[in-house]
Amino acid sequence: MEDKASRTGKIYITIVFLLLYIPIVYLILYSFSKGTTMTNFQGFSLKHYGELFADKRMLAIFLNTILIALLSSVCSTIIGTMGALAVHNAKRRHERETLLSLNSILLVSPDVIIGASFLIFFTALKLPLGFWSVLLSHIAFEIPIVLLLVLPRLDEMSPSMTNAAMDLGASPSQILSKIVLPYIQPGIIAGFFMAITYSLDDFAVTFFVTGNGFTTLSVEIYSRARQGISLEINALAGIMFIFSLILVGVYYLIETHNTGNGAKKSIVEVTDR
Repeated sequence: MEDKASRTGKIYITIVFLLLYIPIVYLILYSFSKGTTMTNFQGFSLKHYGELFADKRMLAIFLNTILIALLSSVCSTIIGTMGALAVHNAKRRHERETLLSLNSILLVSPDVIIGASFLIFFTALKLPLGFWSVLLSHIAFEIPIVLLLVLPRLDEMSPSMTNAAMDLGASPSQILSKIVLPYIQPGIIAGFFMAITYSLDDFAVTFFVTGNGFTTLSVEIYSRARQGISLEINALAGIMFIFSLILVGVYYLIETHNTGNGAKKSIVEVTDR
């Protein structure tokens, strides 16, 4: 019975991955076509990649998108981590639940509502739409994601660790830097990479707050798609897919390194005993 369930699960997972990756492979495959449409593959060519790298506007938008993703991820990771510490240290249960509820509202709210809210907010403040409006918006909707990824690590941490440090005379800053932050580091790293993913993927919120000639890849691709699909977009999709794989690889290496260091520390502690 268990073997049958296991086979069914493997078949299901295989089908899901095929449905996810076949369109991506199909899209990237036609980026190497000599033709101009996706109806017929007309031979291998790097023509569309050449057109992409010759398109200075698209390259500038690509760099803008990466810059927004990195800056917003760094800022949201710092603020989200601080928020997770505040929620974790909340003395009253009612206060903690209220903070978590407010955080969850941003996660479940439709992107269109969030984007329209930011547009009204920036317009009321007379803040010009452009780089700063996009950056602030991305930071705002990434913070709840980071908080939810960091908070479980804080909840798993035993109070005896900080209590022992306090008994030994450690200051609050030393406890934070030497005990708390190293312990929740996996959650912080996961939150940072998840924030990058959300920033690169976002369309709805960014669509509302772009302006003054500043835009991101998602908005630009949407605008060009309305005029007709160009295989230059396929080439761009291939590059973005490779960039995503690099991010996954970096995250995997960091996690493997942290796991290895944790195992070494455990061995050292056992040996000392």
